[in-house]
Amino acid sequence: MFPLVTLDQVRRALALKDFDSATALQRMAPAPRGWQKRNYPPHPAAVMILLYPSADGSLNTVLTLRTAGLRGHSGQVSFPGGRQELQDADLSATALRETCEEIGICAERLSILGQFSQFYIPASHHEVCPVIAHHAGRPAFAPNPDEVAEVFSFALIDLLKPRFKFVERRCIRGIDVRVPYYDVQGHKVWGATAMLLSELEGRLRHVLPRSVLLELA
Repeated sequence: MFPLVTLDQVRRALALKDFDSATALQRMAPAPRGWQKRNYPPHPAAVMILLYPSADGSLNTVLTLRTAGLRGHSGQVSFPGGRQELQDADLSATALRETCEEIGICAERLSILGQFSQFYIPASHHEVCPVIAHHAGRPAFAPNPDEVAEVFSFALIDLLKPRFKFVERRCIRGIDVRVPYYDVQGHKVWGATAMLLSELEGRLRHVLPRSVLLELA
């Protein structure tokens, strides 16, 4: 049977001490990024990295395709998430609220496993807190049609398979940019979402047995 990522391995990956998040994020970062610094503080925000088991026991994570009519990030692939609002007790609450609003999976069905370090997204001027949570079974997604055009999932183990990673050149704001991306269900996952997946991949590589990593290479 092909190796799977277990919930225990995810917990150990999240608990790693002194993990180099910056290097893991940079592996899938577009370069050069080319954004000018703003002269005001970034907006606090949160995203949800939602994990759930499939029928074969593998852990999957969830991505959304944003609708074309949104003001920001329209037509892009992302995790559920958004800006912190006044009613949110903390950034975990922001991630839970946004997940409920966007794909219909609400707090009472989720167990928070942990967080990654916050990181800055120049394009949106957001300081983002990635929150990782687990759903005990396959979720019954109810996407908000005003925000989400599609909800799709993939197995975490695929993050470690070279055949799902590519690089292309794009002209962004008149600059030639090297853009790494994951090919997920026919979607090019790049930018901040790919960077977060890269951190998750890097953490998993630290806890999975060497035999598994060799099999996936």
